[in-house]
Amino acid sequence: MERAVRIIILSVIFLASQINCQEAILHISNGSTDREYCIVHNHSWTPLSETLDAALQYPLVNMTSTVLCNATGVSPDVVKGKALVVMRGDCGFSQKALVAQSLGATTLLIASSKSLITPSANDSEYAKIHIPLALMRYRDLLEAQQVFGEGMQVKLYAPPHSKIDASIAVMLLIAIVTVALGGYWSGAGERDRLNGVGPRGGGGESKADSGELFLYSPLKVVFFVALMCGMLVLMYFFYNVLVYVIIGIFCLASASALFSCLDAVMEKLGCGTGSFSIRNFNLSVRSLILAAVCISIAVVWGVYRNEDRWIWILQDLLGIAFCLNFMKTISLSNFKICVILLSLLLVYDVFFVFITPFFTKNGVSIMVQVALGPDASGEKLPVVMRVPRFSAWAQNLCGMQFSILGYGDIIVPGLLVAYCSRFDVWINSSKKIYFVSCCIAYLLGMIVTFAVMLLSGMGQPALLYLVPFTLITSAVVAGCRGEMRQFWAGTTYEVLDSSREPLMPEGRTDCSVGGERC
Repeated sequence: MERAVRIIILSVIFLASQINCQEAILHISNGSTDREYCIVHNHSWTPLSETLDAALQYPLVNMTSTVLCNATGVSPDVVKGKALVVMRGDCGFSQKALVAQSLGATTLLIASSKSLITPSANDSEYAKIHIPLALMRYRDLLEAQQVFGEGMQVKLYAPPHSKIDASIAVMLLIAIVTVALGGYWSGAGERDRLNGVGPRGGGGESKADSGELFLYSPLKVVFFVALMCGMLVLMYFFYNVLVYVIIGIFCLASASALFSCLDAVMEKLGCGTGSFSIRNFNLSVRSLILAAVCISIAVVWGVYRNEDRWIWILQDLLGIAFCLNFMKTISLSNFKICVILLSLLLVYDVFFVFITPFFTKNGVSIMVQVALGPDASGEKLPVVMRVPRFSAWAQNLCGMQFSILGYGDIIVPGLLVAYCSRFDVWINSSKKIYFVSCCIAYLLGMIVTFAVMLLSGMGQPALLYLVPFTLITSAVVAGCRGEMRQFWAGTTYEVLDSSREPLMPEGRTDCSVGGERC
């Protein structure tokens, strides 16, 4: 059951999305007070000024009692030389704009009670319209009426959208720190296990006893990836139902992961070792407190998950814990398994991002559609790290804009980093050469990913760059050190003093040295 849950979660953590709206700002004032609201426009029509000072100001005429599909009942003297706001519906955007233009209006605002979309029309109609046109929220218009009354002056402007944002640096820091910590934790756990030190100071535990999952069969890896593909396709067709299943699983899994992470930190610090008994059950005070805190955080996230202004902090906290615990509990037995798994997931990522658009009705990839969330309720899968874009002022008025990174772009290379960390333990490498090299390769891969994203202006499947960087670097290090045979086979051979015996994991009967069985 536990393995099935992990497959379900991992199958939807390679998701990323981009919002392709053309957001701008509506500045409303009455001489003493001013407010700014979100609008969405189309560059194919009359472009907007880039700054507030350069934008022209017009008095606003409220005609939301009409949809302006024709000029019937509208006097040109009322709207001439002014900005006009009407309701959305009954006819196309271009028809409304042509009518407003014929009446002498300088700007057309369309108030919408529905979600804002980029106004569009046939290519032949763009050249006929010479006034700015934009959509605004109807509730924003009602709020402006309460604040300003009837004497509203408006300006429309669209600040340039900066591709480079400080949120990218924050995202890069989150990714590399999570991968490094997860790899270090996996290596430290392996060292304690080989040295016979349990988590409570007792004897060492085997992989099975400690609750860890050990992937050692290529066939199981192929089956694992096939299940992930099936799960993603099911998400595409049954998103409205499965999204809530994934949200529920994420709450449980992330709360458990956060508990494991905090418990390990407290254990390292030697805090809260007291316990008490109830009906012959020994209960740790620390465990009870940590469980209450972790469950509370997960519940708060579940209740307020759509509150973009601040909930991203909790989602990132739970996501980091989830990734760390995943890298700690899922162990790849050797470099061969690493190559098979990462290569298959690279093909998985590229196929569902670049190939599936040729098979979908709307030409959008299955990966992007699942990530965007077709559900009308606005529910999105909690499978990404999110950091708000600090420079996207206009976009944040319309809704918080985020730089995002899928959990899979951390976990998948992180599994290789964790294997390198354990291999350093097996060969008794004091400099942790494999672990450090793989972390550096991951960092370089992430930098290249972000660079290509900024240059191309579109989201990238990060595994396309991370997998080659980490796999090739690890193989080169093993080849240069003459340890490729051990690295490929997953040997636990250690370079030890002659006074010490090689340490073998529990349950292993071979003592491979230089690739030979003894």
